This record gives sequence, C-alpha cells and structure tokens, in this order.
Amino acid sequence: MATGTQHVPVLLQPALDGLAIGEDDIVVDGTYGRGGHSRALLERLGESGRLVVVDQDPDAIAHARRHLGTDARVTIWQGSFAELARMANETGVMGQVRALLLDLGVSSPQLDTAERGFSFRDDGPLDMRMDPTGCESAAAWLARADEADIARVIKEYGEERYARRIARSIVMARAETPLTRTAQLAAIVARAAGPSPADRHPATRSFQAIRIHVNAELEALDRALAQSLDVLAVGGRLAVISFHSLEDRRVKRFMRQHASAPPASRRMPVAPEFTPRLKLIGGLIRPSAEEEAANPRARSACLRIAEKLEAPA
Repeated sequence: MATGTQHVPVLLQPALDGLAIGEDDIVVDGTYGRGGHSRALLERLGESGRLVVVDQDPDAIAHARRHLGTDARVTIWQGSFAELARMANETGVMGQVRALLLDLGVSSPQLDTAERGFSFRDDGPLDMRMDPTGCESAAAWLARADEADIARVIKEYGEERYARRIARSIVMARAETPLTRTAQLAAIVARAAGPSPADRHPATRSFQAIRIHVNAELEALDRALAQSLDVLAVGGRLAVISFHSLEDRRVKRFMRQHASAPPASRRMPVAPEFTPRLKLIGGLIRPSAEEEAANPRARSACLRIAEKLEAPA
C-alpha cells in the first residue's frame, strides 16, 4: 500500500536554471515520474513551446495523462529513455530538442508503494521492475542466479563489502523456501550484513544493487547518453540528476569525453584530432543544506549539465 508520501522533485531550480529554457523551445523530460520536473518545465514554455514526457512505468504514464493530457503542448511517450532516438523520431523532435532532463533512479511513489517491491521497509512482492510488463522480476532472477552472480551484482552495483556473505545467505535461504517478498529478502540481508549506521538499513545497498541489475539501469543510461547527441539541437542542453556514484561517474565520463581532448600519452606522440561535441556548463551541483533538510532523499543527488556544440562540417 502506498504511504502517500508526496513526490518532491530534486534539484529543481538548479536544473531549470542550467537548462536555460526559452518560451518556444522543445523540451524532453526523459523521466516523468510524478511530473514534478515536467510541471516546472511547462511553466517556462509559452504557447508555441513543446514538452515531451517519457517514462517506462505504466503508473507514471497514467499520471501524466491525467494531469497533462489535455495540454496541447504536451506529448506523452511510454518507453525507456534508453530509446531516446526512437522517441525523437516517432514524436518528430529529432535534432530539435533544446533541453533534455534525465532524473535517474526510482521515484518516491515507486519506493512508497509496497506492491512495486522496491522498498525493504514495507513488505510487498519481490518485484523491483520499473516496467512491470518488461524484464524478469527480482524474485525470478534471485531464484535462478548462482551465488557468484548474486555476489557480483551486490558488490558491483551496491558497493557492499559483505556481498559474498549476503549472496551465500540468499542461496541457502531459497533452498528452504522461495524468496517472494521484500521482507524476506530484507531480513536475510540484515542478518548477513550485520549492524549498519543508524540512518541506513542494512539492506539498502543490496536492494539498490538488485534493482539496478533487474532494470539494466546503467546500460540504459549509457544508451541514453550516447543518443542524446543526436536528439539535441545545436545549443541544446542535457541535464542529468543521479543518485549513485556509478551513475554519476558514467555521466561525468561521457560529458568529459565529448568536451575535452584525451590527455597526452607517451604511446601517442602526436595527439589525434579532436573536435568537442559538448561544452560543460559549470561543475558538479549538489543540493543545498536547506533542500537536504526539507527532502532527505536529495542527500545523494548530483546534477551535471552540458551543451551540445556544432558538429564539424
């Protein structure tokens, strides 16, 4: 059951300021969620502006249709942001987007709805799929994955020091009874991981890792970043809000790769020709102390912004 927690968009004002939206722009919110960013983006657009909202979650799409479906400026497209190019072609905005926003991770309603299986705090089916009609559930994956693969995922995507111990406990537990509930998994992980800081549940890292794996989130991010160069207009800006170091490192690497020539190397005495495709807009932006106090889920948020430059002739 949903707790009713209100979804509060993170780093809203810095993202809006960095995207520098004009009244007539074509704007894409690649992660609608519950529309906090989308509503603010719409407020920046005039009558001839256009907003395309994208989300793979059917609940988010239904919310967008209820709240924005009558606005002639809005196009609603259901799918993953990993398919940005297909979205742009189908909606007729390829190469015309002046502002593209990606707010990564899960939304508050997804976390707070126990039936979606994202939360270790409220018992629900062990699902974790952002698109319940898509990939296999967390329960299905944990039922078939071997111990080494489970440990790898928890270590790599959760940066959990007790990954092997947790994986071993999961395999032992599923031999006794199928793992189908979030409370089951949370209890197994908590016993295996031992005490954690007072402000963090012992299962936090493991749940995060399994969710990232089930939804192939890092692969989707890589695809979206690569496609953004074609989707954006020259002078268009990309803003990415991430909540995990693995995500932020990918965003940082992508932006720097296309903004700066690779460093000199002794193996390459003559530097290869380099033409930047992006210009970095400022540096890493973090939430203010006031935002963190008002919205604890903003604490790990990171915002990076880049602008597309004209391609070489």
